[in-house]
Amino acid sequence: MINHRPPLGTWRKSPYSLNENSYCVEVADFPQCIGVWDSKDHSVPALSFPVTSWSGFISAVKAGESAG
Repeated sequence: MINHRPPLGTWRKSPYSLNENSYCVEVADFPQCIGVWDSKDHSVPALSFPVTSWSGFISAVKAGESAG
């Protein structure tokens, strides 16, 4: 198995995670992008999104919008 480590940074998990073994997605703020990492699946590299795209996504989630 390939072990992709996320880039260095301060990664945070959701406050809804119950314990150390229950979370699977972590997010980090970088100067040019937002990093998203599935910390339960180390075979997949971290993703990065432009800050403006991430902000739009978060606003839509908070507003209860969905793509479906």
